[in-house]
Amino acid sequence: MLLIPAIDLKNGSCVRLRQGDFTNVTIFSENPVSIAEKWFDQGARRLHLVDLDGALSGKPEHDIQIKKILKKISKKVDVQVGGGVRDLKTIESYLKSGASYVVVGTAAITNPSFLQEACINFPGQIIVALDTRDGMIATDGWSKNTGYSMMDISKEIENYGCASFIYTDINRDGMLSGINLKQASLLADNVRIPIYISGGIVNIQDIKTLCLLKSEKIKGAILGRSLYQGTLDFKQAQDFVWNFIKSNNSGDV
Repeated sequence: MLLIPAIDLKNGSCVRLRQGDFTNVTIFSENPVSIAEKWFDQGARRLHLVDLDGALSGKPEHDIQIKKILKKISKKVDVQVGGGVRDLKTIESYLKSGASYVVVGTAAITNPSFLQEACINFPGQIIVALDTRDGMIATDGWSKNTGYSMMDISKEIENYGCASFIYTDINRDGMLSGINLKQASLLADNVRIPIYISGGIVNIQDIKTLCLLKSEKIKGAILGRSLYQGTLDFKQAQDFVWNFIKSNNSGDV
């Protein structure tokens, strides 16, 4: 179970939104580089960087800042970058700057041929974001509802060769309201590739719940507001996961 701190960038700051609402913003730091270093120092093995302004505009808006973070820590920890990724040039630029993975959201849904090309050109490095509201895919910074079912889209997209999915329940994102276990489990039961859960995680109990699912597909969780507001202690969560894995491997669980 990989625990991945999120760093969402808006207007140069590290922020969190509520339910993807760009008018409901909480600023947690004006120095995202120091936040990235903080999570690395606390034992993060992967970080999740999102250009929120880029997700809305359809082009990178924080690429300079993201590349500063990559230069600082990408040799120490894996980093996945998303938000406003609509072309191969952007993917190549982030990967050359040190990103381990690039997350494609809107373009994966609106331009399947681009996604296929990306997966061919950058095998094992493309992650697809399944951003959902009431089981339906949303795009363009979560501002547009597509009318496409998450289940239908995921079954089609996994055949393109993407490395994994990030499943986000928009209604729960930033709300500290708990994970949508029903939808997450349904997705895990119906796809072949790894899944990372995002949205709604509150505390250590949610991490325990994900571990106890013992799903072969659910490989980790992306953590946002719970870390920044202190309802989840990252080191405690990391320790729990590590001890759970050791116990499970030894046959004690």
